[in-house]
Formats: sequence, C-alpha cells, structure tokens
Amino acid sequence: MAKARSSSSSATDPRDCRLYLITPPALPDVEAFAATLAAALDAGDVAALQIRLKDVDDDTVRRAVDVLRPVAQDRGVALILNDNPDLAKETGCDGVHIGQKDTPYKQARAIMGPDAIVGVTCNDSRHLAMIAAENGADYVAFGAFFPTTTKETTAEADADLLEWWQAMMTTPCVAIGGITVDNARPLVEAGADFIAVSSGVWGHPDGAAAAVKAFGPVLAL
Repeated sequence: MAKARSSSSSATDPRDCRLYLITPPALPDVEAFAATLAAALDAGDVAALQIRLKDVDDDTVRRAVDVLRPVAQDRGVALILNDNPDLAKETGCDGVHIGQKDTPYKQARAIMGPDAIVGVTCNDSRHLAMIAAENGADYVAFGAFFPTTTKETTAEADADLLEWWQAMMTTPCVAIGGITVDNARPLVEAGADFIAVSSGVWGHPDGAAAAVKAFGPVLAL
C-alpha cells in the first residue's frame, strides 16, 4: 500500500487512487465468498482487503483468514485484519487496522513488527490523524463521508479534510464510509490515496467484479 503520490505533489497532480476493499461484516459461507472475492480482485486494481467480521469468535476469524489469505496474497493484494493485532500476526496477515478504542498504535506496531502495515481510524479528526502519522502509521482513515449501514458511525467527514491532509502530510489517507461508484469521484479529486468500500462492491446490482471494474475509471486521474 504505497503512497500514490510523491511528498512534493499536490492533490491535483495526476495519480491514481486505489481501491481498498472491506469484507461484509458477516461471512456465513466463506468459501463462496472466496470465489466472489477472486473474481472481484481479477476485475481491476485493488490495493488491500480488510477482513472485518463483527460479533464472531477468534476461530471464525482464523477460518476466514485461512480461506481468504491466499486469494488476496496470491494476487499481490495486502491482507489486513480489523482490530486484532495479535490475531493478525498469528494468522499471517500483512497488517492490521485499529480504531481509536482498539489496541493503541505503538502496542499494535510492537506486535506486528516494523514491516507490517498498521492503519489507524481517525474519524474526522485532524488532531488524531496527525498523532497517528507522527507515530508512524502507514495510513490514516477518515470518514464517514456518506451514510453507511455497514457499521455504526459517530463522525461525518467532508472532502475538505482530504485536501487539507494532502497539503500538510505525506502519510497516505483512506476515505471510508458509504462510498460507491457513483459518489467516489469528489473524494478522489480531493486527494484520497485509497477509497475503502464494502457494500458498494459486495452489494452492487451487477456483482462485485462489475463494481471493481467500474471503479477503475472513477479512481484514475
């Protein structure tokens, strides 16, 4: 998940934003989802897949990682686990994503090691994002930019936040929250390095592969 622009670039410089997929919050048939995932990853450029399962035990997460890890990693897609650095390390994930109420960044980094990806949710807070970047986070995530039913949100972000971030910092930023093919473009133009999408891909009326393909021209500048 390298930064999509150089440190001297501005938000308007030519570069491609990349897709960051997030699993549905429940995977009752992980093998069937693996086939859907493979088709989606083969349909276009995807930087990362975050496994974000809610209200399940660790063994369920382990099973999901075991099935989905080769699908992602064999295609050069970083596999990131939500919330749990210990489990991410144990199961061979490429990184972990932590929220403000999860394991603190420095502890997560110590568990994952210096070469793993550690991303941090910063909601709509410039202050939290600057702290995360200064501590060494590989990316900061801002949102929610649009209404979403995937997870409960308490913050509302706008595109001005992305423009400010790109003018101030070099750490990559991820835009998240209710993003679809139809509404992503302003966030790309504002400077998002990555667009995080869940239901906008898995719930697309033409299927996940069609959604990923459709995101291609939207994310390119």
